[in-house]
This record gives sequence, structure tokens and C-alpha cells, in this order.
Amino acid sequence: LATMSSRRESWGDDDDDDNVALLDTGDAETSSLRNNDDLRRRSGHQPTAEELDQMAELKYGAESVLSLIKPVSVTMCIVIATIRSVTSYSKKPANAPQLAYAPMHESDNQSTGQRLGGALINVLIFLCFIIVMTFLLVLMYKKRCYRAIHGWLIISSMLLLFMFSYLYISELLNTQNQPFDYLTFTMVVWNFGVVGMFAIHWKGPLIIQQIYLVIISALMALILIKFLPDWTVMMLLGVIAVYDLFAVLCPGGPLKMLVETAQERDEPLFPALIYSSAMAWIVTMADVDDFRPGSTASGGGPTAGDRGTINSPPEDQRPVQAATQQPEEEEDSGGVKLGLGDFIFYSVLVGKAATADDFGTVAACYVAIIIGLVCTLFILSVYQKALPALPISIFFGLIFFFCTNQIITPFILQLSTEISIM
Repeated sequence: LATMSSRRESWGDDDDDDNVALLDTGDAETSSLRNNDDLRRRSGHQPTAEELDQMAELKYGAESVLSLIKPVSVTMCIVIATIRSVTSYSKKPANAPQLAYAPMHESDNQSTGQRLGGALINVLIFLCFIIVMTFLLVLMYKKRCYRAIHGWLIISSMLLLFMFSYLYISELLNTQNQPFDYLTFTMVVWNFGVVGMFAIHWKGPLIIQQIYLVIISALMALILIKFLPDWTVMMLLGVIAVYDLFAVLCPGGPLKMLVETAQERDEPLFPALIYSSAMAWIVTMADVDDFRPGSTASGGGPTAGDRGTINSPPEDQRPVQAATQQPEEEEDSGGVKLGLGDFIFYSVLVGKAATADDFGTVAACYVAIIIGLVCTLFILSVYQKALPALPISIFFGLIFFFCTNQIITPFILQLSTEISIM
């Protein structure tokens, strides 16, 4: 459901279409360039423009990879810590409530075929819901129904920041058996939600927006882990990865159409759908009649992405009021964008690994996801087009999960048992 995009900072050229994702080619080349640069300085040789551009690209590639690995790792750590400390997320009762999109229940009395059939039905229903909502979003965006889209995103954010955060904190307090008065609890949740709504849908410090987007992703991942059956979750991860591949790369894919429409209009998408390493404010609903949604963006349109990708941040941040259009200080000149759907499903996979009570499985899934993310960035730098960020990481993660959980861990346990007997 998500792709990613990046923008290279211009070096002496302000061309609006200079949006190229670059990767770090390795510590060896970087060290070699630094050593060569030191030798040139000692000999009095000045680096050429091409060498400076190459060093800048290497530096930007490293920063791009780290700017994605850090928030993804934080999100997964939040989910892992919650599952390991709150038993209600890992141990479900027989008749536990489930999401409306998953009507088929699972139980230990069912056979493997029954579980597979029920999981397939749940996944198909869930996938149909995702497809319908995605096409509805694309249709509203094509018809310029910006107020409806903003209202939709605001309501979704309110549910996550107020209701789901309330339930999450309640679970933590109940697990730790800590008393907390309702007045203080309500004030904490209220302030937390209001600050998040301002940071995501209006203006706020970049770090605050990033923190709230990470928290939203972790909360949504925990909801899916808790209210979906185990077999349904694992099958859903594989199906979503395949759907993401078609939705982004196929000519009629909804995510591809969404990005192409944004490129044609020279508009950014919506910050509530993506994690960005650079600020990208858009006008609020009250000002849609005075400014088009992309009026605060720089000349270049969105580079690549999906439902959660937007273009490079604005060169000059204008205030929302139409009467005073004074430029504000620039927040950032470029950044990497990654859809929140990637954060959510990465965390779901690692969270399911954490329920297996095996640290090796968790570590294997984490390493697989990071490797897949780096591979996706590498492919993105080669083809320089929109690419889904889910398939490689999810497939690597699923392979590592089943190999570690079903082969490596039992082998190590059996081997340790035999060694102890000897």
C-alpha cells in the first residue's frame, strides 16, 4: 500500500525536476573518497565539481537510508515492547472480539484446512475493503473533493489519537495494575490528541509531526495484531505485498493513478498519509477556495509514491491566511517520504514474531525488513520511478520468520538438549 520517494538536494542548479533517489554505495567507497580528499588537500589539489557532486550523492544516500531506518526501527520497537509487556495483545481468548472485516474466527479445534479457508475469506474481505477505499480516495482526489478527503483523514486521526490511545494506555495501566484517576487520564489523552491533530493536519515542528506519525503507525499495527486471527494476519501480509506491487506498478493501479494525478496538477498529497523527513505543509480546508492544495509546494511535483507519498517540501512556507502571504523561514529543502502503510505492516510482521516468545525470530524479521528496505532504495535509485516498499521487505520477513520459527529454533533447542544430556 505504500511506496517511497526521495529528493536530491540541488547543487548549483534549481531545476524543478531534479528529484533523484540516491543510495550509499558502501562504507568502503566513502572511506576511499575521504582518504583521496585528504591526499589532495595535502598536495594542494582541489577536488573537481564532479568529485564534489559524487561525495554529496554518497552523503545524501547515507542520510536517506538512515532517515528511514530510524523511524521504522522505533515503530517496530514500540510494537515489540508492547506485545512483550501487555499479555492481552499476544494471548487471545477463544471468543475474542475481531474486526468487522474478519468475520471468520479461529480456534484450536479447527483443522489446518478450516483455518486456511477462514483466513482466506477474512483476507479477501479485508482486501476488497482496502481496494474500494483506495479507489474512492483516488476518485475524490480526481474530482478535487479536498474538503471530503481532509474530513476523512481528520476523523481517522481523531479515532487513533483519542480513542485508540485511550484504549492503549488503559491496557498498559491494567497490565501494570497502576491506579489512575479519570480526570487526569482524560486531560492527558485530550492534550495528547489535540497536539497531534495540530502537528499532523496544520503546522508544528517537524520532529513532533514525525513522532505522532510513528505513534499512529504503532497503534494501528497493535490494533491489527490484537483484533485479527493469527493465520489471517500472516496471510494478509503476503496478499497485501502482492496487491501493493500491482497497485503501484500497473497502469490502472489506484496508487499509480493517484501519484500521476498529483504530478499533473503539481500538487502534494496529504501529510497524514506519509512519514516525511522534511516538512511539507498544505493549506487547510478553510483555504481551499483561495489556494489549491499544492500552492505551498516548490516548483517540482511529487517524485514517486502512493497513497502516502507527497512531493518535496515547500521552498517558502506561506501562512494560511490569504490576506497576508508573507514567506516564512524554510523548514527543509528535501527529504525522503515513506507511506504509513509500510510502517504499519512492517510492525505487524515483527509484532507477530514477538508473540512467538523467541527473540531469534524477532531479530530475524527485523533484519529481513531492513534488508528489504535497503534493497528497495537501491532499486529506486536505479530505475528512478515509483516503487512499492512492501513486497521485498515483507517477503524477506515472511521467509525469515518461518525458517527461524519452524527450522532454526527447533534445531537449536534439540541440539542444546542433546548436548546437555551428553
